[in-house]
Amino acid sequence: MIMLRLLTPQRLTRYVKDCFKSLKQTDKFFSNSCQSDEYIRRFISENTQIVGGQSLTPDINLRLFTSSCRFWFERPELWPFDDPYWAIYWPGGQALSRYLLDNPAVCRGNTVLDLGSGCGASAIAAKLCGAAHVVANDIDTVAAVATRMNFELNGLEPPVCVTDNMIDSEPESFDLILLGDMFYDEALATTLHSWLDHCIKTHGSQVLIGDPGRAQFEEHGIRRLLHQLAQFELPESVREENYGLTCSSVWRYHPEL
Repeated sequence: MIMLRLLTPQRLTRYVKDCFKSLKQTDKFFSNSCQSDEYIRRFISENTQIVGGQSLTPDINLRLFTSSCRFWFERPELWPFDDPYWAIYWPGGQALSRYLLDNPAVCRGNTVLDLGSGCGASAIAAKLCGAAHVVANDIDTVAAVATRMNFELNGLEPPVCVTDNMIDSEPESFDLILLGDMFYDEALATTLHSWLDHCIKTHGSQVLIGDPGRAQFEEHGIRRLLHQLAQFELPESVREENYGLTCSSVWRYHPEL
């Protein structure tokens, strides 16, 4: 049983990668047949459930894994893609999306990058708040398809989806950069720290971070450069799915602090 709702991002990565590694070594079918958008769209439609409530943003509909979905309990070797981060609405992304919806002026008229966009919820929130241009960046091509589907589900034109790794690249000019649940690994947090600092110094980008207080975030040096903007109590169902985490916060990255 996969039991995705009981896995932290770290455990999800380790568990799924181990299973996928053995699968990909013995079965070449998926590497050839599962790459088309049409196939991925059909797979997502058949193996996710549209969820509108039980989160901090009941006004946003998303296709997610729930206990009613096949792969909640299915044998992991049958899963044809990479780690399904896009199929879970993580608590940092929920807080970030809620904050944007409550403060639409933050996005209105701005160019916005949702880094590590996953299901695309924060990108959706930015567009609903009147962002002039939204880019959703996730290195998982399946996440890009899921994001486009979720935009359509909410009556929005799909955003620009970029699947290249933008971290450590020469930063483009974005007014606002959003990061939800990206500080789950210390090495990644350090890389993000350096790249975000470069984005701010080069283009004056505003950076907002959503995180429920994971150790890798709270104990990292970037933490002292953040100003808390909001804190939200998580719904009971979200607490149960995230080892009892009770709150999630939104922070502004403020390197001059």
